[in-house]
Amino acid sequence: MREAQQTQQLVRLWRGELEHGSFCGYVGGVGREFFLLWVVGDAITYDGMYVMRHRDITELEAPDKHAPFMEKALAMKQLLPRPPRGFPLDDIREVVQAAAKQAPVIGVHVDSEDEAEVCYIGKLISFEEDGFYMQEISPDAEWLREASFFSWDEVSTVSIEDGYALALLAVAGTAPPLEQGDSGVGGHAQ
Repeated sequence: MREAQQTQQLVRLWRGELEHGSFCGYVGGVGREFFLLWVVGDAITYDGMYVMRHRDITELEAPDKHAPFMEKALAMKQLLPRPPRGFPLDDIREVVQAAAKQAPVIGVHVDSEDEAEVCYIGKLISFEEDGFYMQEISPDAEWLREASFFSWDEVSTVSIEDGYALALLAVAGTAPPLEQGDSGVGGHAQ
């Protein structure tokens, strides 16, 4: 991973235990537990950044076997990888905080009971010792009125600036105030 980052190689990786298919992109940073991938989509577009755990990678191809074509297509589209410098990748708390500063909404992917990842999209509200609260946007682009809690140890991936999350935000608009409840969060967003 570090070599791919230093040489700016286009890589492809698989996480066979979490999902079918693969990710293609440029390694934007490598930490102890996580790495940042500037993702190139199937349509040779920028598909956001994903912060993933090293331990979930089941296969890595560096460089991607179609790299010459893809790099030419990216150059023609004037798409250059621009991952943020100094993005923290050693601790999930720092990852979530940095992601929330980078984009108005983030995707929080958690390990589910059936071993496939489930993704929740929303904005960060607050932190606790054992996790964080987020105001979610539903798959129908509606803001939820109660905050959802996520424990640090259930987060496998954090996505930033991905097209789906940005489309949900564009349709949902500004988040309404949270309702008072037993969520541990008051009636206002930070």
